Amino acid sequence: MPQAQLTLDSRLAQVAGNWFLESGIQEETGGVARYFQSDTRRNARVSTEITGYAISTLVFLYDRYRTEQYLEAAVRAGKFLTQTAWSPSLRTFPFEHAHNGDAPQPLTYFFDCGIIVRGLLALWRATGESEYLDVATATGESMARDFVAGDTWHPILELPGKYPLQWTDQWSRHPGCYQLKAALAWRDLHETTGDSKFERHFGAALAKTLTTKDEFLPAATPEKTMDRLHAYCYFLEALTHVTDRPQIRDALAVGIQRVSRYLREIRGDFERSDVNAQLLRVRLLAEQSAKLPLDESEAAEEAERLISFQIDSNTKDRGGFWFGRKSGQWMPFINPVSTGFGLQALEWWQDRQAGRTITQALI
Repeated sequence: MPQAQLTLDSRLAQVAGNWFLESGIQEETGGVARYFQSDTRRNARVSTEITGYAISTLVFLYDRYRTEQYLEAAVRAGKFLTQTAWSPSLRTFPFEHAHNGDAPQPLTYFFDCGIIVRGLLALWRATGESEYLDVATATGESMARDFVAGDTWHPILELPGKYPLQWTDQWSRHPGCYQLKAALAWRDLHETTGDSKFERHFGAALAKTLTTKDEFLPAATPEKTMDRLHAYCYFLEALTHVTDRPQIRDALAVGIQRVSRYLREIRGDFERSDVNAQLLRVRLLAEQSAKLPLDESEAAEEAERLISFQIDSNTKDRGGFWFGRKSGQWMPFINPVSTGFGLQALEWWQDRQAGRTITQALI
């Protein structure tokens, strides 16, 4: 599979946006599949988390280009979440939905709920429709109530009883600093509703993750470390929203250096597109909000490598981003989150080169 030959002048974000609209990654229900598997030409199951990410991406594109189709697709995804996926009795979101009769295990994730809240709030700001704010608020409250485990939060609960799944060494099945990005939902809800309890919840999450951040990297193997870089970048992304303290600015500076070093050490064997995108976004936000110096050479390299993950072909796959490559071979997954992160990182990189301020919200 040839690498993309697009350049930074090719409006990569709009090509990627067309992939969201035309590829079938958003199904007729409005829900968005976790990924498209290119070798079998099939979507994975619809994911509530990925649908939340897709909403944030589509609203970002709508805010930037005012193309109505982006907002229409975001509304379809939002209606799926609030009217189909949301469980009023459980007051939470199951993490996946059945695909062709293949029923998923009934689970709900702390992280997924936070991403969904932020997507619904983005859609509420774009449309003013109260159902998005109402469900986002109820979800934020259930996150604080249901997942509590002392001074941290269980990553996964089994439904309908909301019993915590046993923690494992897998990063997504264990509490960790990455959960701070989901906790941004509480910060956003406080800013939106004025309810001080959400501010307290976010403050507790920030304090906890700052004490545990150094436990997260590296993993037992280079491949697992690459996966953890993706999750660790969630932590760094959240820090860019609260850069008023020296401790946080120091954690950002150290974290950027750590991710950059591991990414470059490992990428010859395994490289994820989203890690390049996430690191580039964090660099740009840290320069703007925390006044940290930007390593322009490394940032430019990350942008160029990111471009190589975008598919340039005359098929429905055009514009989507490959999830990753191992030993120089593409992995057969075209990923909505990788595409959303990638298009935003490249748009912001163009903004920075043109001397424009980054104004849109982080996906």
